[in-house]
Amino acid sequence: MGKNIAILLMVLFSSCKGNSQKTETKKEETFEITKSDAEWKSTLTELEYYVLRKAGTERAFTSDLLTNKEAGTYVCAACGTPLFKSEHKYKSGTGWPSFYQEIEGNVAFDVDYNIGYARTEEHCATCGGHLGHVFDDGPEPTGKRHCINGVALNFIPNVENQ
Repeated sequence: MGKNIAILLMVLFSSCKGNSQKTETKKEETFEITKSDAEWKSTLTELEYYVLRKAGTERAFTSDLLTNKEAGTYVCAACGTPLFKSEHKYKSGTGWPSFYQEIEGNVAFDVDYNIGYARTEEHCATCGGHLGHVFDDGPEPTGKRHCINGVALNFIPNVENQ
């Protein structure tokens, strides 16, 4: 009898759908630049593909862009769309390049529940590539922390710096 109750309780608890399992179906978006999965794989490195096309995350403190202090523009590694300016970059201590402001209109936002609670995901508005997430714990004037995978970005120095 006790075994039956234990089994019943295990089945009952394992079948409950908690918020950590919640998924939100993303609406099918169309982007100015679209490629097949095979085309993305042929133009991106394995890590770029993992982050930009599969919404992965690079390991913290591994990006060369983390400590970059040059003046310039950070662009999408998949399509070259300008996303962030160097004057909006700051040291957040998180291990990923962080910005307090995006280039308006070039970054799009969505909600994901991949780790059990809602987070605001950022992606390139031109090709849909996953960039990272934005949080409300950044510096003034915006109070935002755009926590971006460095592998999702390429850096273009200002012409006067070359």
